[in-house]
Amino acid sequence: MVISGEILTVSSHKVERIFRLLQSEYGHLQRKKERDPLSELIATILSQNTSDLNSHRAFRNLKERFPTWEEAQKASQEEIAEAIKIGGLFNEKARRIKALLEEIHQQEGGLDLSFLVKMDSDRAQKYLLQFKGVGPKTAACVLLFSLGRSSMPVDTHILRASKRIGLVPQISNALQAQAVLEGITPPQLVYPLHLSLIEHGRRICKARLPLCTGCILRVECDYPEKTN
Repeated sequence: MVISGEILTVSSHKVERIFRLLQSEYGHLQRKKERDPLSELIATILSQNTSDLNSHRAFRNLKERFPTWEEAQKASQEEIAEAIKIGGLFNEKARRIKALLEEIHQQEGGLDLSFLVKMDSDRAQKYLLQFKGVGPKTAACVLLFSLGRSSMPVDTHILRASKRIGLVPQISNALQAQAVLEGITPPQLVYPLHLSLIEHGRRICKARLPLCTGCILRVECDYPEKTN
């Protein structure tokens, strides 16, 4: 793949080697609890720019306050904001959630996105991207976690680690990295590799002072500034 003149060719064999090393280090990481597509979409919106812990609390609070999405749709933006306050940026996220529920109800006559299961991945992604506040990463989360598709959401940990390891070009942005990773990763490895790269980015391949010494991926890593 060529990104602004930078060419990077990575084989699926390197991806498989990296995954085996990560798996030997972290084992079989626990998968997310599967949600229906609309719930996963809203949970992902709540996860933006906040910690996993706070986003999970915000989602739980929202569902406790409004057990059905129909109840959330009928609520005011202020009521939604109050329910998700712990998640940060609550006014903006409440506005997005309220607008999303209104638009889906207007289009579909209800609040159920289970029909996405029958769509191919491209059509499902296109459908999700039509909504304001839903970008490629959010859509990819719904595709991967709820619909079981081989879509690779790229967060800061995955982007940083995959650049250093040499899986994606150094100048890649998250969207470009997503396309590259989806192209080189065997479909059955997308979900576990996603989890493993996040774990590695959090524990070892940190933004500042990465713990290169003893890193399980050192033999595969292309990071020129890796420490001894």
